[in-house]
Amino acid sequence: MSTPSPITDSIKQQLLAQFCEEHDNAISILDADLHYLSVNRAFEVMVGYNSEFLLNRPLGVYATEFLSLRDGTVLNDMIGDLRSTGLYANNVSIANRYGQTLNCYVTYRQMTIDDQVYFIGMFRDISALVKDKEKLTHLLNFDPLTGLPKRKVFLSQANHLLLDNSSEIFIVRFNINRYRTLASSIGLTQGNNLIIEFVERVNDIKLKHLKFFAHFGSDDFVLLFDGCHKSQVSHQLDRLMQVCQQPFIVDCCSKDQLINAYHRDEIVDFNGLVDNSSFKKINIYLQLSIGISHYPKNDNQLIGLLTKAEKALQYVRESKVDDICWYHADLDRFISDSLQLEAELRVAIQKCQFVPYYQPKVNLSTGEIIGFEALVRWQHPTRGLLKPCHFIDAIIKYKLSFELFCQMAVQITKHLQAWENLGFHKNICINADAMEFSHTDFYNFLSDLFSKKLINPTQLNIEITESSLMLGHANVKKQLEQLKTLGVGLALDDFGTGYSSLSYLQEYPFDIIKIDKSFILKMVNSRTQQAIVKAILDLAIALDMVVIAEGIETEQQRDLLLNMGCLYGQGYCFSPPIPYLSATRMLTEQINFR
Repeated sequence: MSTPSPITDSIKQQLLAQFCEEHDNAISILDADLHYLSVNRAFEVMVGYNSEFLLNRPLGVYATEFLSLRDGTVLNDMIGDLRSTGLYANNVSIANRYGQTLNCYVTYRQMTIDDQVYFIGMFRDISALVKDKEKLTHLLNFDPLTGLPKRKVFLSQANHLLLDNSSEIFIVRFNINRYRTLASSIGLTQGNNLIIEFVERVNDIKLKHLKFFAHFGSDDFVLLFDGCHKSQVSHQLDRLMQVCQQPFIVDCCSKDQLINAYHRDEIVDFNGLVDNSSFKKINIYLQLSIGISHYPKNDNQLIGLLTKAEKALQYVRESKVDDICWYHADLDRFISDSLQLEAELRVAIQKCQFVPYYQPKVNLSTGEIIGFEALVRWQHPTRGLLKPCHFIDAIIKYKLSFELFCQMAVQITKHLQAWENLGFHKNICINADAMEFSHTDFYNFLSDLFSKKLINPTQLNIEITESSLMLGHANVKKQLEQLKTLGVGLALDDFGTGYSSLSYLQEYPFDIIKIDKSFILKMVNSRTQQAIVKAILDLAIALDMVVIAEGIETEQQRDLLLNMGCLYGQGYCFSPPIPYLSATRMLTEQINFR
């Protein structure tokens, strides 16, 4: 292999000259007076002037007095650095011949050859990087869906306003009620479109004294009113609420999803069928929950004001007394009590403070106990025995339903086994809702419980309310069918109080219908109620299902049900819910009476 000949100075200069000419970055050579001596093709393209025009012209092409203030400042800085240090390096924005603004990284370096001073400059186009950075900055500071400022920007701007302000300021926090459930019904895209249209409507009404409108994410918003009084803010909030009084028209998805949303009162109207499986348009009416704090009355710091507005908002969501709440000191106790309740509930789960009380289900003609319904009670260490009305909403809110169900099921299983050993062959109904059914471990828990062979699965019936089915969890039907394979009986509780009672009987594998007590209560003096109850009984016979009437309080109600053909019932006419030992004594006395 032959050794390459050494490169000559002439060839080296030609190669470097060609390299500079063809380089992607713009390159220019200036003389000692900062006039152009040479530019490459990329430089010509960037500034919009050819080399013939540029040669012998000063850096920047024109004198500073003919340039914009910004470009003149950049040029003066560049000239000053080169004169003083012989070096300039910086990110600059300059305008080319066509008025376009170019973002470049510019370096100029002084060189001396044969006692002659030159300045070699390179311009690297970083417009794409700057644009990406601007996009990233915008994404970090502004919601991409609505274009509204995010929390970070709101806090910064509102804090500056608060520091420089001596007038009244009002922080308004608000949510769209049940938005997440609604979005799951109509789909993510339509849910986003709903948010976009809502924000557009709020912007269109141009709320007076509104300084900031920010989006904290999802359905979470904040308003800041400045330089006004409470009555004026109240008026503007009335206008905000009126935005929701006109329907939001949304393109829909599947028919099943729409029906589920309709039953939850989120969708008010259907407008036209496309085919048998989908609808074209739906009308949705939104509702807002609003919490407000006031500067300087409630706090003089932004974080404090925001926290107090959020407390007021939390009170609206939890109490459901009104749509709007102005912060007041009593809310601190409400929030504290709520936190205390959550802590106590978690301790109650850990220490098994929840116990089943049993209400007997009887044969209406003989009075014989055929089984029991298990109703949860909380044996509170200081407040005594509490009924579900004191804690069940909190159980659902803090997502403890599954843990409570498991604790109850274990105790019920032990009680059934004890009764079985005493010769009492009974079954027990335990209540469950869709939240529990949707838990990934629900089926496995019951399957493992039955695998211990403490009881037969047929001894356990699970009651599900119609309102629970309205939530439309996708895996409820699958879970129910799996439970049927285990041998568990399924009862539809509160039958007739929902929107689609008949469709539930068709869709889900129920064995038992429980007639809601609201029909029984007025049945004696109402032919309409009697007709409804009789229709349910006839339907059950046709479907080969067992019917149990709930809430029987008088012998007259019992006798009327018997005459209609109802065989089983429960209620205070026979017994209130009682503890395990009392239920055992009742079973024993019934056997002894025979």
